[in-house]
Amino acid sequence: MGNTVAFFDIDGTIFRNSLMIEHFKKLIKYEIINPAVWYSEVKHVYNEWDSRYGEFDDYLELLAKVYLEELQGINKTYIEFIANQVINVEGDMVYKYSRDRIEWHKEQRHKIFFISGSPEFLVSKMAEKYGATEYRGTSYKVNKNNEFTGEIDKMWDSESKQRTLKELIENNDVDLLSSYAYGDTTGDLSMLKKVGNPIAINPNKQLLTAIQEDKELSDKIKIIVERKNVIYNLDPNVQTL
Repeated sequence: MGNTVAFFDIDGTIFRNSLMIEHFKKLIKYEIINPAVWYSEVKHVYNEWDSRYGEFDDYLELLAKVYLEELQGINKTYIEFIANQVINVEGDMVYKYSRDRIEWHKEQRHKIFFISGSPEFLVSKMAEKYGATEYRGTSYKVNKNNEFTGEIDKMWDSESKQRTLKELIENNDVDLLSSYAYGDTTGDLSMLKKVGNPIAINPNKQLLTAIQEDKELSDKIKIIVERKNVIYNLDPNVQTL
C-alpha cells in the first residue's frame, strides 16, 4: 500500500488572495516597479472586477502579464527580499478550513504538497511557513547575473499541474484512492479528479460547472465555501445563478 498525501493549490484555496498580486503591490510600494504602471495598465481592469462588472480571472491575467514584463532585468535578490515581506505580513491571511486541514494532515503524518501557479520564490516561502513536504510553482528564469529574463515555466494550468502531479505520484509511492486534493479553479481539475478525496474550496463558476458535468467527480467531491466566520458544505449539484 502506498502513501496517503494531500495536494494543495495555494491562491484562493489556502491564501485568501493571490500571492503574486500581493507581491506586485509591494514591489510598487517599494518603487521597484514604477507606480505609474498600476494606473496606466492595471487599475481599470481591477476597478471592473472590484465593482463586480468584470471577472477576477481577467484582472489576474492582465496583472500576470504586466508583472512578468516589469520583472525583466531586475535582480532576484531584490525580488526575494520583497517576497519575504509578503509572507511575513500577509502569510496568515488564509482560510480557517484550509489551515485546519493542513494541521490535520500533519497529525496524520501525510505528506503535503503545494502546487501553485504563483512564482516559485513565493510558493517556497509559503511551503516553509506551513510545513509542506514539497512544493512546485511557476519558475521565473534568471540569467548569469541573477536577473530575471522574462521567461517562465508556468504552473497555473491543468496540463502543467498534471505533469507535476505525475512526477510527485511516481516519486512518493502515492496511494491515490486514499489521498486528498484541494483546489478552487479549473486549473486544479486534474488533481481533483485524480484522488479519492477531492475538496473544492470556494470554487469559481467554471470549476463548479466542470464538477457538475463529471458524474464520477461530483459523486465523490466535497465542496466547501467559507464566508465570514461560517464554513458551508455544499451539494456539488447545487444550482447557481
